[in-house]
Amino acid sequence: MPYWAYISLLVIGVYFLLSVLLFFLQDYIMFKPEKLSKDFQFHYENQEIEEYNVQTRDGAVINGLRFLAKNPKGIVFYLKGNSKSIKGWGKFAVDFTRHGYDVLMVDYRGFGKSTGRRTQKAVKRDLQVVYNQIKENVSEKYIILYGRSLGSGFATKLASMNNPKMLILDAPYYSLTKMAKKYIPFMPLSLLIKFPMPTYKWLQYVQCPVHIIHGTDDKLIPYKTSVKLSKIKPKLTRLYTIIGGGHKNLNTFESYHKMLNEIIHSKPIPVDLKGSTIDPDKSREEE
Repeated sequence: MPYWAYISLLVIGVYFLLSVLLFFLQDYIMFKPEKLSKDFQFHYENQEIEEYNVQTRDGAVINGLRFLAKNPKGIVFYLKGNSKSIKGWGKFAVDFTRHGYDVLMVDYRGFGKSTGRRTQKAVKRDLQVVYNQIKENVSEKYIILYGRSLGSGFATKLASMNNPKMLILDAPYYSLTKMAKKYIPFMPLSLLIKFPMPTYKWLQYVQCPVHIIHGTDDKLIPYKTSVKLSKIKPKLTRLYTIIGGGHKNLNTFESYHKMLNEIIHSKPIPVDLKGSTIDPDKSREEE
């Protein structure tokens, strides 16, 4: 066998092996779940909680916590990131209960006490079931969807299929496929990625106000990602910038809490453009 043919076969073999490994091991690379025993007892100081389980149509159980506010104004459906369980994420609920909103958090399949085989389709279906249960007791005009990192894609998908009060995205990604290409551009990711999570596609169908929060020093999901996302629905979207904020520490910045307070309590105010430097008639012609 010619030397060049041998080298070509070796390269093809290595490429094929890497593709197979990526396909079967990506779940372990992408998700960092913390599993909890069925009898684990959740406890948070100064927080009143209710635990519940949702049975899915394929037999899985989705475990969740509801953090209760006094005389709630509505509810925040908080979709967390890709690590740990709601045991550790529950501490963030106080950032909303202090503003008078109940907070609902659930663990994705395979996280915490939740069970079932994890696929993008299954998780989206689970979250819609939970959302439907929220709607049975709370009008959608009082439901806020909050997606953090991995959860930002799922939150966007939910918002695209429903009519919540608003959508808040914390350190969102454009799509997981495009994000992965940054690290392995030579792989056929469109064929291999099981969780493509095209946030940018789903965002096109969102009809509620969109608030995007991102830190300028985020090394995992670059700030420019949120800039791109903010241009998809510019009339409905506002981008909030945390100067110096990273991927996991936005809650340690005072500016984050000021922005969150503004987002939760502000009401859209119509602006009269007559007499401004914008020519309303010209703007309408360009739309």
